[in-house]
Amino acid sequence: MPILERQPSRGRESENLPKVPVPPLKQTLDTYLKCVQHLVTVEQFAKTKVIVERFGAPGGLGEALQKRLLEKRDKTTNWVYDYWLEDMYLNNRLALPVNSSPVMVFPKQTFRVEKDAIRFAAHLVIGVLEYKALIDARELPVDVARGQLAGTPMCMEQYERLFTCYRYPDPRRDVLDVRVNQASEPEHIIVARKNQFFILDVATKNRPLNEMDVLSQLEKIVKMADSAEERLPPFGLLTADGRTEWAQARDALVKDPINKESLALIESCLCVVCLDERSGTEPSDTNRALLMLHGGGHEKNGANRWYDKPMQFVVGMDGVCGVVCEHSAFEGIVLVQCSEYLMKYMTGSPSKLARSSSVTELSLPRRLRWKCNPHIQGLLAASADRLQRLVRNLDMDVHKFTVYGKEFIKKQKMSPDAYIQVALQLAFYRCNGRLVSTYESASIRRFQQGRVDNIRSATPQALAFVKAMTDEKATLTDSEKMKKLWDAINAQTSFTIAAITGMAIDNHLLGLREIAKELKMEKPDIFCDETYLASNQFILSTSQVPTSVEMFCCYGPVVPSGYGACYNPQADHVLFCVSSFRESTETCSAVFVKALEEGLVELRDLCNRSSHAASAGAAKPAGGGGGQGAGSQPPLRAGK
Repeated sequence: MPILERQPSRGRESENLPKVPVPPLKQTLDTYLKCVQHLVTVEQFAKTKVIVERFGAPGGLGEALQKRLLEKRDKTTNWVYDYWLEDMYLNNRLALPVNSSPVMVFPKQTFRVEKDAIRFAAHLVIGVLEYKALIDARELPVDVARGQLAGTPMCMEQYERLFTCYRYPDPRRDVLDVRVNQASEPEHIIVARKNQFFILDVATKNRPLNEMDVLSQLEKIVKMADSAEERLPPFGLLTADGRTEWAQARDALVKDPINKESLALIESCLCVVCLDERSGTEPSDTNRALLMLHGGGHEKNGANRWYDKPMQFVVGMDGVCGVVCEHSAFEGIVLVQCSEYLMKYMTGSPSKLARSSSVTELSLPRRLRWKCNPHIQGLLAASADRLQRLVRNLDMDVHKFTVYGKEFIKKQKMSPDAYIQVALQLAFYRCNGRLVSTYESASIRRFQQGRVDNIRSATPQALAFVKAMTDEKATLTDSEKMKKLWDAINAQTSFTIAAITGMAIDNHLLGLREIAKELKMEKPDIFCDETYLASNQFILSTSQVPTSVEMFCCYGPVVPSGYGACYNPQADHVLFCVSSFRESTETCSAVFVKALEEGLVELRDLCNRSSHAASAGAAKPAGGGGGQGAGSQPPLRAGK
């Protein structure tokens, strides 16, 4: 994920951005073969090579599909957007928590009494409304890239979906609905408390609520939620289930007009604010991450959620706070920018409670009503069981690597992102004796409606380097190891540059596959090939999510025997959030983190020894031979 800096707004830059390019067919097929050759057996690769060459032959199927794809590029704003959205998210049948929805964990808050938490929530709501007003007025500064192609403006369209989207479940393929708000519509948020849902109108008589108003309404909601005799079943559990199961449950719910109306009110809200009860767990980084990802299951706060809504702000009475994000609407960097604005607002803008008086004529917040029957009760029980299984299965380890941070890496004239990616490959190889298909998200927001493509970090050069670092029989010198490290760093950086400029392979191959489907062709051999199928099973799913305030992002693995690895490089440390599933015998988050820590220390030691050798060599008389020390390394090629 590219690091962004802010620039004063220059109007609707997004409309002036170029379209996502379609890479040359031969370039993509050649790169694809290079990406997979070292990850499959010799026999399997030989089969794949024949299939790919046949597909790309002059006058062959590949060229016909490429021609259609180029035509689609000319006719649409972004040829890959719908293909990508469906393939990455809407076709996915897995439950949103853990499997799809990333979270941002805010700094731990200290609430002495419950009212402190409610005050925090009221202040946060006002911050959210201010941020939404900036989006609506199109006054957010345009994001511009730093590093490679510095200063390039980025597409800002994703911000407009933060508070206007809803992901509807469907038995076959979900629907992402973007609501165009009518000026006459009263806006509201949904507040979840004790698994009950309440409507909080953010304006009354055409006047926005002030912070005292919001506090007053939240206090009423807390009191209403305490009423045991009015408490309804925990319907939020249904949204934590698999998408097909939730779609079927929703069909059952909407048969009753009361349920249909409650659903419509949730589906049209700006966001959800979840007032969580104390979880009773130690608020370590790892536990806070788990509570954001799944709420601790139905016995804790797992039902106090509505996962279809893109932005769910969680305020726990025990100070565990953050955001749960439905990912199909926007990328992590948009979540980061919004979260950082809110954190700065919370600390830099004093609470206005003391100076504002509440409107006396505020109507009571409304509790959403639900009608239940034995069939729906059974669905709720099944959803609770499946969520509990997910909670038990998730193995999360949030680890702060404090030996050094990105400043040390920059001193080596290396890209911190590329360096960390090579370290992740080293850790995986240490644990498994092989490399696997790896996903690293790369923003393509330099283009109209740009989302992401994939940097395939398990490069042949990374494999050569990790073998050099782990082969006990090898007698490679530090100089030779450094050369292999630089080869790996440069390969990673080259792939990063290709990805962010629209020249990576994954979106292109997806487009060719989907064009064939649209033309009702039999699926081309290249997409039925064992190598292609394996190459799209991302056992290592990674993302750099840097923040400028104290908070962190995390997510779950994307395959049953995989790892999720999100990292946040800071000047003097790197925060890693590593996730895996306990049911897999091939993964263990703690083991991976230990290998990662050891590998990062080894990388530092190798760089330091090489620097010292280079310095010593430079001090020798001419002809003394300085070797391949750091002084002779390739220049820094800015990554992300």
